[in-house]
Amino acid sequence: MVLHFLIQGRVQGVGFRWFVQREASELDLRGWVRNTEEGDVEVVAAGEAADLDELRSSLKRGPRGSRVDRFVEHTLNDSEGESLDSFRIDGAW
Repeated sequence: MVLHFLIQGRVQGVGFRWFVQREASELDLRGWVRNTEEGDVEVVAAGEAADLDELRSSLKRGPRGSRVDRFVEHTLNDSEGESLDSFRIDGAW
């Protein structure tokens, strides 16, 4: 299963990407997380449904200091997850 998440709120400058990377890696998910130019955080994650459910709960909660105002989720085609490998932060400086 492959899911795309868009998290809006106070999600940049609070360690959100590192939080997502740690949570997803512990769940053995594949994919990436990155900041968007609009100030949101975008996530693509592939793995077992139960593990994705756990990640979803973590994303809605966020790390300390964050605030999730809006949460958008889409299911992607399984083929979009074939090229994903270990979970990483995309575009980290």
